[in-house]
Amino acid sequence: MTAISLRDLTIAYSGTPVVHDVTFDVAEGESFALVGESGSGKSTVLKAISGLAPDWTGTIRVLGQSASHRPDRTLARRVQMVFQDPYGSLHPRKTVDAVLTEALTIHGIGDRDARVETVLRDVGLDRRFRFRYPHQLSGGQRQRVAIARALILEPRVLLLDEPTSALDVSVQAEILNLLKRLRAEHGLTYLLVTHNLPVVSFMCDRMAIMNRGRVVEIAPATALHDGAFADPYSRELYAASGGALPEPKDHP
Repeated sequence: MTAISLRDLTIAYSGTPVVHDVTFDVAEGESFALVGESGSGKSTVLKAISGLAPDWTGTIRVLGQSASHRPDRTLARRVQMVFQDPYGSLHPRKTVDAVLTEALTIHGIGDRDARVETVLRDVGLDRRFRFRYPHQLSGGQRQRVAIARALILEPRVLLLDEPTSALDVSVQAEILNLLKRLRAEHGLTYLLVTHNLPVVSFMCDRMAIMNRGRVVEIAPATALHDGAFADPYSRELYAASGGALPEPKDHP
């Protein structure tokens, strides 16, 4: 089954198109990356899928459902987003418990205590973290809470917007390993935005390379090891990263 299908997606800000005619499919259970330099339109695609960039034309389908131009409560149960900045994405005056139970309350989901404790365990945090505030957490712990918030509705698709770029290098591998484990345990589909090619090598099956708002090539992640790119921009990006990457191991 196709988890995400985009056809001729064009996205505008203030009437000016910034993403042009993007078309690709992500299979259910796949981890797919959007790769490119800053400003290439990668995060904008995620925002359109989640309803946060409403000015678009074309077709967006997620798990067989047509996406809306605004946030959709029904779709939110199946698709959640993890943002780049764990410092800015959590409310500073809400405890971890309040952050996690808010989505359950909005969707009228019960058994909240058990769900909160289960999802905290899933992301490697014990119950002591439940009533802490964001300022009492490290950057890595905050991103674990942000991932827990995305998981608590038991979605099938996660949209990951540079989920480790704001973290210390020592913590990045921990979060990537966590995301890889969660994908396997929960059968999740990932659409990951990154400019970091080693992250793609470690996390993803395929990638779409974006340049100036357009997809210039879709390639398997194995191209990062053998350099088998067709588009000149893709080859340039590959060369700028240092060329062939080592085979992925337990951490990027």
